[in-house]
Amino acid sequence: MKKDNVVQIKSYAFAVRIVNVYKYLLEEKKEYVLSKQLLRCGTSIGANIEEAIGGQTEKDFFAKLTISYKEARETHYWIRFLKDTSYLSNEEAQSLLIDIEELLRIIGSIQKTLRNS
Repeated sequence: MKKDNVVQIKSYAFAVRIVNVYKYLLEEKKEYVLSKQLLRCGTSIGANIEEAIGGQTEKDFFAKLTISYKEARETHYWIRFLKDTSYLSNEEAQSLLIDIEELLRIIGSIQKTLRNS
């Protein structure tokens, strides 16, 4: 992993956090369905960033980046939903929301730069 690839580093760290939240929801809250949705989309962000980095063309890169953005939007939804249904506390959710909103801004900024080039 390159030291200076911020989106790659942050999306990977976020995926690790999501796995830990998933384990918490399973073990502590006995929640098996909604947590799986969060796990799927929350870890998909970084996986698609990795695919984008390995893309063969700029078009391929942009397509995978767009998928990452959509997965991040879905993750944002599930975090809010888990908070509003009391599976996550306000504090737990807020910390995750700060991270996912940062990823959304970074990915969105990269998309905008690519569109304008």
